[in-house]
Amino acid sequence: MKLPSLNLQILFGAVFGVMLGAYFHGLGADHQVAQGGVYAASLVGTLFIDLLKMILIPLVFCSIAVGIANLRQHDQMHRVWVTTLLFFVSSMAIAIGLALLAGNYFKPGAGMHLAMFEHAMQNFQAKQLPLPEFFAQFLHGLFVNPFLALSEGNVLAVVSFALMLGIALVMAGDRYKNVLALLEEGLALSMQMVGWIMRIAPLGIMALLIKLVAQQDVAMLSTLAKFVAVVVGTTLLHGVVVLPLILYLFTGKTPWWFWQGAREALVTAFATSSSSATLPVTLRCASAHLQVKPAIAGFVIPLGATINMDGTALYEAAAALFIANLVGIELSFMQQLIVFITAMIAAMGAPGIPSAGMVTMVLVLQSVGLPAEAIAILLPIDRLLDTLRTTVNVEGDMVGSLVVQKLLSKHAS
Repeated sequence: MKLPSLNLQILFGAVFGVMLGAYFHGLGADHQVAQGGVYAASLVGTLFIDLLKMILIPLVFCSIAVGIANLRQHDQMHRVWVTTLLFFVSSMAIAIGLALLAGNYFKPGAGMHLAMFEHAMQNFQAKQLPLPEFFAQFLHGLFVNPFLALSEGNVLAVVSFALMLGIALVMAGDRYKNVLALLEEGLALSMQMVGWIMRIAPLGIMALLIKLVAQQDVAMLSTLAKFVAVVVGTTLLHGVVVLPLILYLFTGKTPWWFWQGAREALVTAFATSSSSATLPVTLRCASAHLQVKPAIAGFVIPLGATINMDGTALYEAAAALFIANLVGIELSFMQQLIVFITAMIAAMGAPGIPSAGMVTMVLVLQSVGLPAEAIAILLPIDRLLDTLRTTVNVEGDMVGSLVVQKLLSKHAS
């Protein structure tokens, strides 16, 4: 008997996961069946994420070093850099702009007040992180002992070292061709292991969604319904309309073609809420299904997973306006411009892990004098919204790789 395709298996797993999670949620947290089901789902989901994280560092290291080294000509490498960064900054700017427009139009939080959430805020300590300190930490985190970065799973530092190694291999020409061949073999082996891990992806995704749905705080969701609706609406607008439109305008590829090829990565991103953990799947989708050249995919996508965060930037800008409305402060145009800039910087510096946006959210709030403790209000709904914004983050990386490839091929021809 022939099994359905992996894409279909993942889709079925996601649907069953949501249904089972809703069933366990209905039984109640104290019910024995619900507790056993959530515990089993937690074990399987954690195993799946751990397997992805296990392969993540060797895959990122090899793919970026090989990607840079294979962009042999210096002028081409320069164009890849410039085009990639321009795309990342532009798509994040559009996402933040959408969030600010929606926040000003719908005004989520207006009419509510902080007193409703006093208990949550009293039990939460926000880590104060001024902008200069954030910059210092970000720069300090870029250049770390590579062996320490590899052992600790520090993706940003691994990306930095792999970029430098790739550039050194380009500058040296054929002198270190054995090193390049070794890295290419390491990349091929890593991708083979990703293929093995993907065989259990339907189970892993089902388990993660069971846990997510079963543990949702419905009361808090209804209280913050307007804010949730604005964030979900603008995130979907960016992911379903803006990014596919950019893809179509630059490459002529239809959204349906893209979603068919990207489905594995998008569903995995939704379930894991981690663009870093999804990175092995994203690279596989881009090179195997979307026909992005390995050299371009190996450079654009790992870099995007660390600095291109459309969904996170959108969420942080929307949350800043929401909290301003709760406090009763009308942010001026200049203050909203500051939110725009700091949301972009904070999103670029946010690690690709679940709820990382909450860490850098404090920076955005502090930039316009809003109470950092107010992010405690968002913690109960953050995990749910994180699924959606991570999916858009990952979609942006894949669209970026296709746009960069098309612009480079046009220039070359």
